[in-house]
Amino acid sequence: MHKLKLLASLLLTFITFNSFAEGAEKPNILMLCVDDMNDWVGFLDGHPQALTPNMDKLAANGVNFTNAHCTSPGCSPSRNALMFGIEPHNSGLYPFYDIVEITTGELDRLTPMPLHFKNNGYETVGITKVYHNPDNAYMQDVQWDDYKSFGDSKLKLIKDYGYYPEPYQKRLVACPAENPKEDFRDFKTAKYAKKFLEKKHYKPFFLSVGFILPHTPFITPKENYDRFNFPIQPPKIKANDLTDIPIAGQSNAQLYVEIPMARDNAWEKVRRGYLASINFTDDNVGMVMNALEKSEYADNTIVILWSDHGFHLGEKRSFSKFSLWEEATRTPFIIWDRRRKGNGQKCHEPVGLINVYKTLCDLAGIGTPSYVDGISLRPWLDNPSKEKISPAMTTWGRGNYTLRTKKWRYTRYFDGTEELYNKTQDSNEWTNLADNPEYASLKKEFADKWLPKKEAPQIKTGIKLYNVADADRPERVIQSYKKHYKTFQSEGLQPPLD
Repeated sequence: MHKLKLLASLLLTFITFNSFAEGAEKPNILMLCVDDMNDWVGFLDGHPQALTPNMDKLAANGVNFTNAHCTSPGCSPSRNALMFGIEPHNSGLYPFYDIVEITTGELDRLTPMPLHFKNNGYETVGITKVYHNPDNAYMQDVQWDDYKSFGDSKLKLIKDYGYYPEPYQKRLVACPAENPKEDFRDFKTAKYAKKFLEKKHYKPFFLSVGFILPHTPFITPKENYDRFNFPIQPPKIKANDLTDIPIAGQSNAQLYVEIPMARDNAWEKVRRGYLASINFTDDNVGMVMNALEKSEYADNTIVILWSDHGFHLGEKRSFSKFSLWEEATRTPFIIWDRRRKGNGQKCHEPVGLINVYKTLCDLAGIGTPSYVDGISLRPWLDNPSKEKISPAMTTWGRGNYTLRTKKWRYTRYFDGTEELYNKTQDSNEWTNLADNPEYASLKKEFADKWLPKKEAPQIKTGIKLYNVADADRPERVIQSYKKHYKTFQSEGLQPPLD
């Protein structure tokens, strides 16, 4: 009997060890999800005063995709596309949603990426903003083994140190708070991730860490503001930039947000707040990365960093995202897999965040659901200079698409109007070439070859924000833009002509 018990114990130990060994062969995934961060980071050279040493280090270790673009320039549609692995024109998820309230069954055929990894033997953990809030409640107990969402403690703002608009608009606040960093949700998020990495894990993990900043309002600890001194260098802006753009494109400019900042001459303060917010996020990324490097999981963990879209800070007469121009579509994007040959290099080929789902599955050695869009970027992780023929595509509302190659940006709106920019000669997208007959064949090639031939109907339930002129709602945003444009003009709020 004693020998039988010993044999059973040895057999159980062997099975347990083998199971752990097989699991350990699968790489862990650490996904760093950043909100509203454009190229004002050191590793993309987007602003000369950027201070992002921790993200710069990550970019130097991995593959830095310098020509990466979001699937949609808004938090909800971008993150839905990434987390479900499906383009808006295939899902019907064009505007902002509370996906918990989608009651008509369109999501039933989709498998959230964390659930897919969980079904393939992974421990799945999400922290704060991974999906667009409040979508973190969607299938929370099913797709996550653990999900923790943090908020700020009560913050005591130093209003005269930055910009605090009167009348109050939360979206435009840019000032520090007296509080210690421990009171900020992004610090709490990083600390929770740090504690997770310090634990012993017996399964491969899929850890998604969501940072809110630099999403508005731009409120950070004072020490982050103190790292940036005036003057803050402005981006290049052309006052009459929108005159050669069709009205469907112009209406994406957030003039109604820019008007109070122009009245108050607050742009420099707001830009300082944005740089400080990115800097605070970099501090928190550093906390997580330092914890990973000190852990036993460093050599077997793939790190991926993305921002859900970019952000305008006055370019194209706009503040915020919600456009099909470079400032809104371009996003920081880094993948560091220590097994890959291309580490330490830059990839300048056009890639989209729609490729995240297939790429991570490929790197983890698991298949993907049949509906998933995109491709695996694994070949570019081994050879970052490998040519990529297909453009990166961004969708903003049904019927509005932009294609980005290394040389060109081609945009077509729901009403058939267009924009075309030669990015090698016009990096700021100041000269729309779409009406030049010389480029008619090029536009046709882009449209025929790469734009969707079919569009899923818009999902009608669960919509929370609808702020784009598109095929389903063509007039409201355009009329609102025209109204604010009159105010903008009548008050002489244009910047100096370039």
